[in-house]
Amino acid sequence: MWQPEPGWQTVPGGMGSSTLGVWRAEDQVVKRLQAPLPEDPVELSDRAHFAYWRRPAEVALTGVVDLTSGLRSVPATRVDEDEDGVTLWHPWVEQEQLPGPFVAQALGRFAGTDLTAYDWLARDQLADRLARVDRRGGWRTLARTTVADVADHLWQRRGTWLQRFAELPSVVQHGDPVPGNLLARDGDDVITVDWSSLGRGPVGADLGYLALTAREDFEVLADSYASGLPAGLADREQVLLGARINAVYTALSRAEWALARVADGPGALAGKYRHPSVAPYLRSLQRLFPQIEALL
Repeated sequence: MWQPEPGWQTVPGGMGSSTLGVWRAEDQVVKRLQAPLPEDPVELSDRAHFAYWRRPAEVALTGVVDLTSGLRSVPATRVDEDEDGVTLWHPWVEQEQLPGPFVAQALGRFAGTDLTAYDWLARDQLADRLARVDRRGGWRTLARTTVADVADHLWQRRGTWLQRFAELPSVVQHGDPVPGNLLARDGDDVITVDWSSLGRGPVGADLGYLALTAREDFEVLADSYASGLPAGLADREQVLLGARINAVYTALSRAEWALARVADGPGALAGKYRHPSVAPYLRSLQRLFPQIEALL
């Protein structure tokens, strides 16, 4: 059985459905992907699903985003495969603080990339994520909060908004542009890691993810993203709609997940809003109230 070497340091974050762990080994980052077992969810073997287990290895082996504009990967130095999984080796890159508008414009430039149409690129990511939430009972914990009516309205209309989402221009997307994956600036590009959700999606979808953690105003980020898009690909209103739908439905789903983990403990649910594992998700949701109102 594969095991990390003694002395390797665990790297926080970077975990996914099939990621056994991420470690720093001197000047290298080592990521271990675990092959699905027969009893694991079938989505891990679905090449188009966002949770497809081998996608990081495919990205590394093809080098498909090693030289792209806007976002670029850290090229792999080694890819070791065995019957139980894949081990990826990348050079260590020190992380720096990046301004939200700079990242948003880089996301827009990356969205215009002419990426080879590999069959392992993720598709329908938001729809698949909401389907996973649906299998777990929907936003049941949010129904016990002050946003119950709003959450219920948006949950009932998710099919309508997913259809509007799917009708937007399709672009290349990273799929998870959170601060921990956006490492450093290299000229006008962002050195980026964790390409496990690389694929295609509606214009503005990546911007919606960025808006959940960025300090800057939603509209400011949208202007920057739109300025990075190739001329004629999409207009600002399409960018806003794509970002808004992805941000709102993602934020509500994350708030549900966070609250559900603490809901059964002692005490009233309202008393747990400031719990450290809950508060960041609720603050993110509060910042999106203007975007939520736009979808009501």
